[in-house]
Amino acid sequence: MPLRRLREQKGDRSGEILKRLDQTYPDVTCALHHNSAWELVVATILSAQCTDVRVNQVTATLYKKYPDAKAFARANPAELEMDIRPTGFFRNKTKSIMGASKAILEKFGGEVPRTMDEMLTLPGVARKTANVVLGTVYGIASGVVVDTHVMRLSQRLGLTKQTTPEKIEKDLQVLVPKKNWVIFSHWLILHGRAVCKARNPQCQNCVVEKLCPSSRLKGDVDLWEQNNA
Repeated sequence: MPLRRLREQKGDRSGEILKRLDQTYPDVTCALHHNSAWELVVATILSAQCTDVRVNQVTATLYKKYPDAKAFARANPAELEMDIRPTGFFRNKTKSIMGASKAILEKFGGEVPRTMDEMLTLPGVARKTANVVLGTVYGIASGVVVDTHVMRLSQRLGLTKQTTPEKIEKDLQVLVPKKNWVIFSHWLILHGRAVCKARNPQCQNCVVEKLCPSSRLKGDVDLWEQNNA
């Protein structure tokens, strides 16, 4: 039976997971602070191998010093490197941010583009960053954001057996209704930080524990599916 049809059944586990996460995190939003599409591009680039908390600390002053793409494009590279140094990999991130700002000014009239294909032409922007910006700022469900939290939780929950972001995203696009693509990543990211942590998952506090094949409490997924078929 196709996964798309399976999802619609009453006893569908993935559908129940979505329902419980929605009930638990009804008001979840993007954790990266921003006031524009461009600021979110910068913040998402900075978030690579860095916590959102640290990024928000850096961007609190960074956006005041560089208020728009033009300011970043004209920045002194060495100075910008020092400004973002706390986020790590500051040399590569400086190149990406300055390259993206120049591309936006030269190719898109200073506006962050609204399509995946155009977003991917920006230096330092891959599918994760593009999905974050398109979904969060423009409300465009172009795909599912797959960061470390989404990767870990989707594997633990048995929603995918894939190991690369691209393949995981394809599996999730089948299981998750398109209307939930944007919010789904926010649910998993918040749940991953609060409960399903990498080293010490708190299964006893998890709202989807009985639906999780990786539960440390031996949640019986097969029994749940039989009772709700």
